[in-house]
Amino acid sequence: MRGVASIIVVAILAVLISSFSPIYNFAEPRSFEGGDIYNPYHSLDSTQVWRRANFHTHTKVDGILNECDYTPEEVIKEFKKYDYDIVTFSNHNEITTVDAIEECGVRAYEHGYNILKNHNLIFGAEEELRYDMLLPLFVSQRQFMLDLLGRDADIVQMNHPLRTIATSDKHIELLSGYDLIELDSGKSTENNYWDIALSAGHYVLGTANDDMHYPDRSNRIAVRCNFVAMSEMSRNELYRALREGCFYSMRVPDYGCGDWSVKMARNAKVPGITDIGLCNSDIYISLSECADSIKFIGAGHRILHLATEVDSASMKLPCDEPYVRITAYFPSGEVIYTNPFARYDAATMDAPKNDIMYSINIMYTILFNIAIVAIVVGVIIAYRKLLKLL
Repeated sequence: MRGVASIIVVAILAVLISSFSPIYNFAEPRSFEGGDIYNPYHSLDSTQVWRRANFHTHTKVDGILNECDYTPEEVIKEFKKYDYDIVTFSNHNEITTVDAIEECGVRAYEHGYNILKNHNLIFGAEEELRYDMLLPLFVSQRQFMLDLLGRDADIVQMNHPLRTIATSDKHIELLSGYDLIELDSGKSTENNYWDIALSAGHYVLGTANDDMHYPDRSNRIAVRCNFVAMSEMSRNELYRALREGCFYSMRVPDYGCGDWSVKMARNAKVPGITDIGLCNSDIYISLSECADSIKFIGAGHRILHLATEVDSASMKLPCDEPYVRITAYFPSGEVIYTNPFARYDAATMDAPKNDIMYSINIMYTILFNIAIVAIVVGVIIAYRKLLKLL
């Protein structure tokens, strides 16, 4: 009985002690505005090639916390069968590298031990951040973790928000300090949460990844991907494209449903973007195949324009619309997601800003952390009294 009580108390104390955090005053959301339109594909030219990439990949690691039975070399070999050029490893709290050009020299890991699966993908860190909050329920706690992670990162991605427990629309509306958000991480292709962030004035870009744990299961590999416009296979070129937004993301069906030869053959012929950009205030897209529909989606997840059974479409962004992004749906089930074209002032900024939109509330911070200390002391006192009764 004492042993069980001790385990419970230790678990409670671990949650409490890891919960210390500043409490923030978050600014009211403000939409993108300005007389200019940011084109994330402005650097796209004939010297660049669309490189197929997966940024969320698990492999066998040296420790005991293995989530994949295959080595990094074996995983890369599997992805190469489906014409992937870039595979970034994202093992939990461990930087995994191999001498392979597919990585473009990128060091990355997935951060997060917590109960709620509040995970972030960290690009470019020199070492892993070992600290995490075990129960990050409050938006201030999640913002604090993003701030800590961003100090030693080139790029930060919010992973699978649809599968992160206790993540509310308000969290997405308020959080900032990350560059990418993982799309299509559930059954829905709508990505409403992306529009919540964009509508609140956070210019974050969208990636779609396999979150690959099982390369031997056809429905778990080569079903999400990104196509990045790069002139060469290098880390600097990859980072440039990811920061500018010069890439698009894609959901890919599990071709063959277990027939690997069909899967490989069809992955070599997926539809894609042949041209995309901005001409005056007209936003346009051209595709390699006819799509069932092309949606131009704006703030509040509203459909601003819809074209059906076409391989190209365009629309003029109204002056009162803060942004638009494009989703194309194909007959075989493929879905393409573009990055958003957003309003900004080109005279004062290079791109729409994802600024820090909060400040520390000193009084609430003191009270919140004193409350944690008081609860910790209370748990210890109660535990000692319990031991005397047992």
